[in-house]
Amino acid sequence: MKNIKKILGIFSLLALVFALVACGPQEDSGQATGDEGKKEDNNKEYDLLVWEDVEKSEGIADAVAKFEEENDVKVKVVEKAYAQQIEDLRLDGPGGTGPDVFTMPGDQIGTAVVEGLLKELNVGEDVTSIYTEAAMNSQTVDGKVYGLPKAVETTMLFYNKDIVSEDELPTTLDGWYDLSKELTDGENFGLLALFDQIYYANSVLSGYGGYIFGQDENGNYIPTDLGLNNEGAIEGANQIQKFYAEKLFPSGIIGEQGIQVLDSLFSEGKAAAVISGPWNLGPYEEAGIDYGVVKLPELANGENMSAFVGVKSYNVSAYSKNAELAEKLVVFLANEENSKTRYELTKEVPAVAALADDPAVTESEAAQAVAEQSQFSELMPNIPEMNSVWDPADAALQTIATGKAEPKEALDQAVETIKGSIEAANSSK
Repeated sequence: MKNIKKILGIFSLLALVFALVACGPQEDSGQATGDEGKKEDNNKEYDLLVWEDVEKSEGIADAVAKFEEENDVKVKVVEKAYAQQIEDLRLDGPGGTGPDVFTMPGDQIGTAVVEGLLKELNVGEDVTSIYTEAAMNSQTVDGKVYGLPKAVETTMLFYNKDIVSEDELPTTLDGWYDLSKELTDGENFGLLALFDQIYYANSVLSGYGGYIFGQDENGNYIPTDLGLNNEGAIEGANQIQKFYAEKLFPSGIIGEQGIQVLDSLFSEGKAAAVISGPWNLGPYEEAGIDYGVVKLPELANGENMSAFVGVKSYNVSAYSKNAELAEKLVVFLANEENSKTRYELTKEVPAVAALADDPAVTESEAAQAVAEQSQFSELMPNIPEMNSVWDPADAALQTIATGKAEPKEALDQAVETIKGSIEAANSSK
């Protein structure tokens, strides 16, 4: 099986140039550096505040302790929901209660840079070159580095070995459609997926030629080129619609509560398979499900279902009073040695290229599933215009799922709404 280094290295996506006025602190905000900066805020019991993901702080505990000893500083680590950290920084940063170092999704880097929330990192190629190309690209805007990647993830297929054996496992989406018709009885189901959300549905739409934003010859996104309603996207939506029309998905899987319904059915042994991500490895195991994980299935046109490559990173807040020390900690936490330790404790696949061949990674079925799926996947666009995509695209997919609109009508409306939102945002600059 191909390793992560070879697979993720195929992606070479460049971020757009952003030319907006930052709304964060000014460059001359008096950030202290070096030894002077370490002890500048003497009324605090720590020199640096780190926001880490929930139930992930154990992955950096030893590294933090070593950093404290080597630099004679105190680091406070607080667990905070990963997806919420950038939102909280917008509120806490200006008030002086935000973190020095935090973690965030790679697709939000562009927006955060525009808002002035991130400090540019002064790191050279000796640091950035250890990561896979795709992961590092997610942290780069206009040639400037704003974070270091700590983990990569893609969606994959979990299957219940007590319901379908590895030998009988369908390898195509059509195969899962047929098996689902055999297994579905109102209480039990075959394959379940959150196809009413663009994050998951794009795996089918893009497999038929749909896309969110077009790209120029240099890999830069073109916000005016939307491919969510082209012929391929419509064909993909037709394939998705079959699962809902045949009632192969429960009605409760549509909308905000869908993820809870999907997880519950699989955890209760009532679903043969689900499309999810590495975040469910622990919960499904704790539920007592004997599961396997593989890449996503192939489509009827011979293309493999795609997925978004998500990149988690460590970043320095633009509001940090000890920015130089914070940057030093980011480099330390994300280095090869500490990335390996973090992987062993959290099971989040590291972004360090050299670790792709490490036995700790190669012997993991989940890590290999992420690696194999990555060759069919793409980075999630990290430009601000992506914020205009989520709600209209999801709304369109939900009308398709509920039968309230046909794919072409729904996707045409979504693209019109997205374009209007982008134009409105640009006109307000």
